[in-house]
Amino acid sequence: MPHWSVYTGDSEPHDGVDRLPPPPPWRAFDGEPVLPTPRDAEDEAAVSPDRVHRARTYVAAPESVQLVNAALVLRRPLLVTGPPGTGKSSLAYAVARELRLGPVLRWNITSRSALSDGLYQYDPLSRLYAARQAAAWRAGASRRDLPGAGASRGDLPGVGTANEASAAGADGVEDHLRLGPLGTALLPYDRPRVLLVDEIDKSDLDLPNDLLNVLEEGQYEIPELMRAARHSADAATAEVLADGTDTPVPVTRGRVRCRAFPFVVLTSNGEREFPPAFLRRCVRLKLRRPDHEQLTEIVRAHLATPPGEADHLITRFLNRAADGELATDQLLNALYLTGVAGLDPASRDALADELMPYLTPTADTDGF
Repeated sequence: MPHWSVYTGDSEPHDGVDRLPPPPPWRAFDGEPVLPTPRDAEDEAAVSPDRVHRARTYVAAPESVQLVNAALVLRRPLLVTGPPGTGKSSLAYAVARELRLGPVLRWNITSRSALSDGLYQYDPLSRLYAARQAAAWRAGASRRDLPGAGASRGDLPGVGTANEASAAGADGVEDHLRLGPLGTALLPYDRPRVLLVDEIDKSDLDLPNDLLNVLEEGQYEIPELMRAARHSADAATAEVLADGTDTPVPVTRGRVRCRAFPFVVLTSNGEREFPPAFLRRCVRLKLRRPDHEQLTEIVRAHLATPPGEADHLITRFLNRAADGELATDQLLNALYLTGVAGLDPASRDALADELMPYLTPTADTDGF
């Protein structure tokens, strides 16, 4: 049996996910037809170089590496908690890049987010408009066929060209439906997709419970496509657009079931408690504030800052962090700007303090 650990945290891309041990019997899925994993996340450099940089420079702690592998082997979501700026969302991009799992599917959660938003979006109004346009064109075409009718297609106001009307007439449910990030992640890909559900603690109280069944079963249904399939044999398989791409994917009879359970990263800043039923279905990773050694590694990965200067500001950052909430991003901002500004030490420290304000109010500051 191969070693259970496939994610190393060293940021070098490899195909180790193909050696992933088989899932537990209660987490095995068999969705079809099998879809190839989209292009490697590294190809995103031309589109979103910031995300590729985050993936390349992520510094994973040993505990993070171990629990990522546990989530991958158990086919369970990874619930990542910790203070702001500790790399919770960057972890998803680092895993996707190293294991060549394609572009990360991201679902940013707000208080208004519902399960349906993550699964798919359907626009019935656009379908109704298309049907009316097609009906108007057909009516106009019938009038032109009457004896003595001389109107040309272009003489019919608001109808459009034959190609437009033909396309509108062929519109089905799938032409007005797009899968969301969660819905796309559960497609039957040959490798697990990476889904980042960011800041789930900001959601409505019902969302974590609503996610339980979908993440437990690895599948969901699209009622609009199921109804269309019942009424027409031609609609049994629909070509539907997936999140993040314009390439359609097949969905049979409105049912989607995964094959490789996605690597789901749920991030939380710890602003709320989650139901026990939700927690027991997750592998839980708590990220802590990085120490001096870890910060040095993070800075080295992001910036070519002289060691002495970086050490000075890292120490200053840690001293300030003892009195209030700070994020690693603030340290990187201070190091970058003070490095390019060419300031004397006193001015550099003053600017660094301005760039590292506390994120929450404390006894000696108003937090702004």
